[in-house]
Amino acid sequence: MRKRERDEEFSAFVHAATPELLRVAWFLTGDVEDAKELVQAALTKTYAVWSRVRPGQAMPYTRTVLVNHRNDTWRKHRREVLVDPHAPSGDGGGRGVGPAPVADDVAVQQDLIQALAALPEQQRRVVVLRHYCDLSEATVAHELGISTGTVKSTAARGLANLRKYYAHFEETVR
Repeated sequence: MRKRERDEEFSAFVHAATPELLRVAWFLTGDVEDAKELVQAALTKTYAVWSRVRPGQAMPYTRTVLVNHRNDTWRKHRREVLVDPHAPSGDGGGRGVGPAPVADDVAVQQDLIQALAALPEQQRRVVVLRHYCDLSEATVAHELGISTGTVKSTAARGLANLRKYYAHFEETVR
């Protein structure tokens, strides 16, 4: 494949995949700017091996790179703030980055990101990939480099924690 064709093909992929990658990254980081940086890093790494990416595998490959890069940066920093209490309400909403297909209401978006922020990192990754991206257990296992059984148990714990969060949230609101 010639460089020009390769670049055109990659540009088309970037244009089509960026909105979904931004949403996944936003769910994983909880911050619009961190999500953009994460997607940029994943796309840069994908471009470096673009000629070796199999047809039809560009999105799964890039999503795996995105999650792995998130893991690496998380390990380096270990401390993260998923929701800035001083950020304007709806940060991420209306810019094409937040979870628009899941929740259009700003308050619901904020509740969702706070609930995800309350999850341990591994549970958050599994819940986002399994339930937001609607990937199969086998695909999530492959992308995260864990067993299918671990995906099942981690997803179950993550969903149970989300239920507890929302039960507590509803009691607090009443």
